[in-house]
This record gives sequence, structure tokens and C-alpha cells, in this order.
Amino acid sequence: MKKTLLIAILLSSALTAFAQNPAASSRKSGKKTLSGNPVFPGWYADPEAVIFGKKYWIYPTYSAPYNQQVFMDAFSSPDLVNWTKHPRIIDTTAIKWAWRAMWAPAIVEKGGKYYLFFGANDIQDDKKDVGGIGIGVADNPAGPFRDYLGKPLVDKIINGAQPIDQYVFKDKDGQYYLIYGGWRHCNIAKLKDDFTGFVPFEDGTTFREITPQGYVEGPTMFMRNGKYYFMWSEGGWTGPNYSVAYAIADSPFGPFERIDKILQQDPTVARGAGHHSVIQVPGKDQWYIVYHRRPLTETDGNHRETCIDRMEFDEKGFIKPVKITVEGVKAQPLR
Repeated sequence: MKKTLLIAILLSSALTAFAQNPAASSRKSGKKTLSGNPVFPGWYADPEAVIFGKKYWIYPTYSAPYNQQVFMDAFSSPDLVNWTKHPRIIDTTAIKWAWRAMWAPAIVEKGGKYYLFFGANDIQDDKKDVGGIGIGVADNPAGPFRDYLGKPLVDKIINGAQPIDQYVFKDKDGQYYLIYGGWRHCNIAKLKDDFTGFVPFEDGTTFREITPQGYVEGPTMFMRNGKYYFMWSEGGWTGPNYSVAYAIADSPFGPFERIDKILQQDPTVARGAGHHSVIQVPGKDQWYIVYHRRPLTETDGNHRETCIDRMEFDEKGFIKPVKITVEGVKAQPLR
């Protein structure tokens, strides 16, 4: 009798827990309607989320010790819920000058080619170390990517900015800019049409610093209603204070005055939420933030997972604080 009662209690508890997790329920029913967080298994960080054609793509860092971080995978989805893994789209055998720490990719499509920007080798002294920001090119968003330049695009520490965490922003006039930088400094530079180098600004400089208060790394920029939204990560990437803040300006050059922090840990969900990207559903004022975070059960700095949640704005155009979730987001097929 006691055994039967115990089984009944355990079964009831399991069903209750299952019912409280909509993502798990949708998976069990065979029709997955919520992405769940993380959106795909494995340790992945620094996600770059984009839309190519009728698919969403995420290009993350393979989150491992630097000497093992020598390749990148990509993931694609028709609806933000069901993801397909594309393994080893690029690795250090294709990029001869890179030997460790390939991370934080950014990608754009131009002229039927796909250009994957990445940081490599984690250079600490550009007089001693070879590395910086490179570019891979491919005919398909799933690669394989080959070395576009045969050398780094940026291999120097300029304005105090370590050449990492690059983002490629296309302005409304069609001009592409490289926005990048670690070590609490951020630069912007005007890319040549073929991405082989840079076009100097009118004052003769090539790299202009746009660092806002609180900036550490991980820059991202997008436009909404004619305004330039500049976002970045603050805190330490292995710590619970890792987070995302933002500013708004009338130009991609700022000035950018920090407004607020909009993404951070929730002690009941996960720690260290940061290093993100943003996607907008075409033709809609519907936005998502794709970011990494560390599960509450993990203490290893490299144990980071890629997640997605809604990002919304108030009536004045300010970004509302993002609620990080276990459920993730509802299916959103591309039309």
C-alpha cells in the first residue's frame, strides 16, 4: 500500500512539473511550439543572429578553452523553434594565421557571397602576437568558409581596443561599417565595398572611437524609426554581472549616452546573460534578442548556452528590460 501511494505521489509530481514547462510539453506532444532555452544543445556563446532568405541563422562561438576553440558551427531554423546544426563551417585549417580562440562571429551577405568576420588568437600585444579580426567567405551561409584575405583585416590595438568582438553594420545609405573592440574601447571604421580594407573618414582618420560609458565588449547596432541603437556588454564574461546596456543616437558615430541595462541574470533562471545580437521579423516591429547565459548548475566559465527571448520597446522608443526565460519564444515562421 505504501509503495503504491509513493508511486502515485511521484507520478503526480512529475506530471505537475511537466505541465509547468510548456517547452517540454510541446516537445513531448511531437509538435514543438516553443523554442525552449537553450535553443540548441551544447556550450555556445556570443551568438550572431541573422536572417538569410526564409531562414533564421545563428553563428555562435564554440565555447571551450582557447586552444580548443578552433572551429565554428552554425544553426538554421525556419521558425526560431526547430534548429538544424551545420558543423564546422570554418576552422583553423582554413585560416592559416589563426591557431587558437576563434570567436564572436559576425556575418553579412553581399553580392551573393557570405562574409564571416571573426576574431582569432586573442592577441595581447600586437608587436609580439599575430592575430586580430579576419574574414572568411563562402557561397553558402552554411559554408565551408575559406580565408578571404589571407591575413587579419585588423591586427593592431587601436585607440586601446583589442581587435575582437566585431559587428558589421549596414547603414541606410548602403555603407558598411566595422564596429568592434574589447578592453573597454570600441571603434567604428568604414569598410571598402569589397571588404578588403577601410576608407578613411573626411578628417583622414580610419578608426573612430565611439566608446560609451560602461562599455566592455560585444557591440551591436541596429536602426528603428530612424534612430541608431547601439548595444554592448558590461561586466566580466565569466561573472554573474555580465549584462547588456544600450544607447540611442541620430548617427552611427553617436555620441552615445548610456541609457540603461536591459539584459542581465535572473538568479532563478541563469547567470551572466550577455554578448547578444538582435533580429527583427521582416516587415514587423517584432524583435528578438539572442544571447548567451550560464546555467545555475555550472561554474566553468566556458559553460555557456545560447538562448532567445522577446525584446520590446515602450511608446517612447526605449528598450524594455528583457525577461530571460526557460520557455524561450513561440514559433515565428518567415513568410
